[in-house]
Amino acid sequence: MFSLKIRKPLIIFLAGFAVLVLSAWTEIPDDKFHIYFLDVTQGDSILIKTPQNHQILVDGGPKDYVLAELSKVMPFFDKSIDFVILTHPDSDHMDGILKVLERYEVKNILLTGFYLEDENNNKMLSLILEKDVNLFIAESKEDFIFGDVLVDVIYPLSQIIGNDDKDKNDTSIAVKVIYKNKKILLTGDLSADAESKLISAYPNSEYLKSDILKAGHHGSKTSSSLNFLEIVRPETAVIQVGRKNFYGHPHKEVLDNFSAAGVKKIYRTDLDGMVEFVF
Repeated sequence: MFSLKIRKPLIIFLAGFAVLVLSAWTEIPDDKFHIYFLDVTQGDSILIKTPQNHQILVDGGPKDYVLAELSKVMPFFDKSIDFVILTHPDSDHMDGILKVLERYEVKNILLTGFYLEDENNNKMLSLILEKDVNLFIAESKEDFIFGDVLVDVIYPLSQIIGNDDKDKNDTSIAVKVIYKNKKILLTGDLSADAESKLISAYPNSEYLKSDILKAGHHGSKTSSSLNFLEIVRPETAVIQVGRKNFYGHPHKEVLDNFSAAGVKKIYRTDLDGMVEFVF
């Protein structure tokens, strides 16, 4: 059982769990697991707080929107983040990470080895070196443990070094976050082709089964294939997407796939704002 918080001033109840909607920030730690899907417009950014108060940031969204979002869920005096995961160096995931590196003490960072010749990417790498942040390059054999929380890297299957004309989206780091019996799957911008590779790499379908899925690529029709959703079988999906965005995300085909796969509830940051699950 879990509760869910959305930053709007009302309280409702759904079958099976409470949905608590708050407008005010409350102090943590509280010995619970929190995952916040931050409202950073058209981009991804997710903050995890473990019961032991480790703070894990997955992606940073575009521009500097993440700073305002973090201020809602972290005390103003807390300028430390234990672990940052940048799924891939697209601006709608990376630019906010650059701002976080400038403003916060980041202890560890996990990157895909895809190299993008870009001013902000180069600046980010310089800050990592300048601030002596522990750097890891993602591959599926890597696991990271934070108290009761396991961050299991499931993609890329092996390290990617350089660019080799690869599609940036398909170099995205995918992680399965496990707390007790709850599993959350975060797949960056992986396409349906990469989803098929995941299915082949993990033939035991129960391994990919997750309670919550962060929809790939902001609800683009290039991701969230029906075959993949039927393997993951999430009860809940979250789409991080900007209001009235230029791309028309989330695509109707994806919403139809969620329905066909039996997803019971979909939350969207363009409609719901920041979404928080509490276990």
